[in-house]
Amino acid sequence: MLDKTQMERESQRALTRLLPRLEKELADSISLNPNNWADFTTRLQKHFPSLFRLYFDLYNTRYDFFFHLEDLLISLARAWFARPNDLRALDQAREANPLWFQSNQMLGGVCYVDLFAGNLEGVRSKIPYFKELGLTYLHLMPLYKKPEGENDGGYAVSSYREVHPPLGTMERLASLARELRNAGISLVLDLVFNHTSDEHLWAERARAGDEEHRDFYRIFPSREMPDAYQRNLREIFPEEHPGAFSPLPASSPLALRSARMGEGPGGTSGGWVWTTFHSYQWDLNYANPAVFNRMAEEMLFLANQGVEVLRLDAVAFIWKQIGTSCENLPQAHTLIQAFNAVARIASPALLFKSEAIVHPDDVVKYISPEECQLSYNPLIMALLWNTLATRNVDLLEQALATRFKIHPQTAWVNYVRVHDDIGWTFSDEDAVRLGIHASDHRRFLNEFYRGRFPGSFARGLPFQEDLVTGDCRICGTCASLAGLEKAIKENTETEVDLAIRRILLIHGIILTAGGIPLLYLGDEIGTLNDYSYRNDSAHERDSRWVHRPKADRKRYAKRNDPDAIEGRVYQGLQQLIALRKNHIAFSCGGIEIIHTGNKHVLGYVRASGKETLVVFANFSDAKQAVSRNDLQYRGMSENIEPLYGIRQLHNDKLILEPAGFCALKV
Repeated sequence: MLDKTQMERESQRALTRLLPRLEKELADSISLNPNNWADFTTRLQKHFPSLFRLYFDLYNTRYDFFFHLEDLLISLARAWFARPNDLRALDQAREANPLWFQSNQMLGGVCYVDLFAGNLEGVRSKIPYFKELGLTYLHLMPLYKKPEGENDGGYAVSSYREVHPPLGTMERLASLARELRNAGISLVLDLVFNHTSDEHLWAERARAGDEEHRDFYRIFPSREMPDAYQRNLREIFPEEHPGAFSPLPASSPLALRSARMGEGPGGTSGGWVWTTFHSYQWDLNYANPAVFNRMAEEMLFLANQGVEVLRLDAVAFIWKQIGTSCENLPQAHTLIQAFNAVARIASPALLFKSEAIVHPDDVVKYISPEECQLSYNPLIMALLWNTLATRNVDLLEQALATRFKIHPQTAWVNYVRVHDDIGWTFSDEDAVRLGIHASDHRRFLNEFYRGRFPGSFARGLPFQEDLVTGDCRICGTCASLAGLEKAIKENTETEVDLAIRRILLIHGIILTAGGIPLLYLGDEIGTLNDYSYRNDSAHERDSRWVHRPKADRKRYAKRNDPDAIEGRVYQGLQQLIALRKNHIAFSCGGIEIIHTGNKHVLGYVRASGKETLVVFANFSDAKQAVSRNDLQYRGMSENIEPLYGIRQLHNDKLILEPAGFCALKV
């Protein structure tokens, strides 16, 4: 292995040798756009040492290392020449203000195109609504070409360069990105880069026996290697197929080729392909540098359509190594950092958001300016729901105190619900420190949110339930999980009011704790579970579709009616959004926990410059008090200005309403 000095020397030597070859290959483009070439080489000189080191770490044992490195640089240059001028201007703006995403003005929204607006033109027509809501970041769930029927909600991608035809075209997407940007809204898409659908051109060529594309995936002629890997792997979707491998049809050209070469396993199987998730999602083989290069091209193509943030799907699974769990391996981080270096050279405005639903210790390892600048925060999401169920803030308080701090040039994306299920991702070790038996507690939470625990207000469904152990994950909309569905069905106004308070309470925390708050569109009007998915053959086995309903325009029309449930939720949320946007202390930054001495009440301080704000959240269904003694922080009790949730102190006490949320300026 090369030391730092040797690596720097070899990096410079490689670039010196490669640049003339690039200039020859790209001579026509350079002659037409010499200024663009100058900009490209300036960034290349700056970031190539990092890219070279990372690429070398991954692929230095390959005899054709420099062939693939040159191929990658040519792809980067071509992507840069193709980058529109308005996006080059955005690059300059982002480089001048690299922490733009940490502003308290940031507010994210996420939705499915078809379910929320029908198609991309429908999304364009909703831009006034997005501005009304206050969005500055819009994540459109996978909209790429996908198989008909089962496609994992679009996460089985058949082409990264084509929009699913009913939704529109790639040209329409690029136009939408520009219109959103002009409205102050950044477009976010998924980069599903662990796998493609089995209908992707690469997979079709591999299935046809093409040697080059066969190596794009992990394909095996017999069970020998899959069995060796499987000894250390966990099953993700055991209801669909056991293990991480799926059989190929014996009649496929790939299987027939293996049989002719004496590689086939015999019987009816045509071999095995690695499918971590669904059998129609083939895992890519990043041990092959050609896969990295081609996926870098897809990434830069999307960036050139105006995508500003890419959510990196299933980051934990992208590198495979026998004898390991094939999750969270060091090379996974190296891969993402290499993609990041690619972006810094050819699309500097592009940011990455990690999606790692893993142990909290592993989640934070993906977060850095050199890897993923943004990250979903699955722990806080899970603990918000935990705290509503238990009415006890201990786990949430502990997580905010010990696991919330990340690199100062990055940000959490905090959310209450998204398209996926809820997994109870808290650390067993953290639970033990508080005297909680983790597995028993997870069983309690599953029972509570399925509405089966005595006194539960929730109406959720299990996902991927293990009938032997009882383990599962939970599905449901925010409103149904927070008790609104049950309260409406039972026609109990007190419970309706309490459910709305719960919805606002947990949103209040994601809006003020620090990071980018993300709204799952539909939650802002209290959308309930939609059980009609059970009548759709493509969705009936996937309970996550219970919280993926079509937007109900009649209900959205009630959002400004203060007497309607939709209006009560929407207007309450608007007040919380205004609270965030009016106070710079709610930008990204540190959080300091106030130990209130009340197990039902969470307290924390947010400060920025001369502004210090204090937040209290009551997770109990009854009123709770915080005494003046508990407010003795930097003399805050001497001069308190209520901002939200209360008007004044009562007899030296702060009285919080049931499921109450308040903010104070001190």
